[in-house]
Amino acid sequence: MTPAAGTTPKGASSEESAARWVRGMFGRVAGRYDLLNHLLSFNLDKRWRRRTVERLADVLAQPHAKVLDLCCGTGDVLLSMEARRGAMASSPAANSRAAVLGSDFCHPMLIEARRKIGGAHLHSPLFEADALSLPLAHESLDLITVAFGFRNLANYQRGLYELERVLKPGGVLAVLEFSQPTNRVFGALYRFFSKYVLPLVGGLISGSRDAYSYLPESIRKFPRPEELAHQMRDCGFSSVEFERMTFGVVALHLAKK
Repeated sequence: MTPAAGTTPKGASSEESAARWVRGMFGRVAGRYDLLNHLLSFNLDKRWRRRTVERLADVLAQPHAKVLDLCCGTGDVLLSMEARRGAMASSPAANSRAAVLGSDFCHPMLIEARRKIGGAHLHSPLFEADALSLPLAHESLDLITVAFGFRNLANYQRGLYELERVLKPGGVLAVLEFSQPTNRVFGALYRFFSKYVLPLVGGLISGSRDAYSYLPESIRKFPRPEELAHQMRDCGFSSVEFERMTFGVVALHLAKK
């Protein structure tokens, strides 16, 4: 099966309408997004994000590294990376440590992120932007993370080219994204949960059943890890690797420019 060019919400007839639908959907669920993430993943989402930040420790340890958490949502990965970099507080280079940037194209999500960042007494800059057209200079970043957001891009290839554009040579891209379980029995249970439980519970709590019906369908259509790795190489990335977690429910892709 040929991988989808980008996300295809029901009723969207173009990349523009797909992006508009996704932006509106996330805006409707922003206030309950964290609660539902933790509840519907049985708190495994925290472990997946923690593992991602652990894998990026070498880059985060660089005092002048410029880091962007793209599709940052409510800021969980951003906060985790800031906490990791905060461990450098006793280092002489700590005072020159650059803040982690956060970006999302959904304004209500950024409002939630700003609230959490302020509560943590951090000053991480946030900006609203489309991942397919970032207001950043060529080769300006050392690290880009995208946690559970890449799947929602209207065009995956354009997204990869744009991320490659803004990374410095040797810069790292980390994409944490849902996938399909590799274990047959677990996969059957996962598909039942995704098709029936997730839309029901997610819809009741968020008030937006379509959002949590879109989620499993978008995962089903998303390229498998091997396919996404191939696309990354085609878009100019090297040293591409991926790590499956929780029987393949998610995969962490790492690549270098």
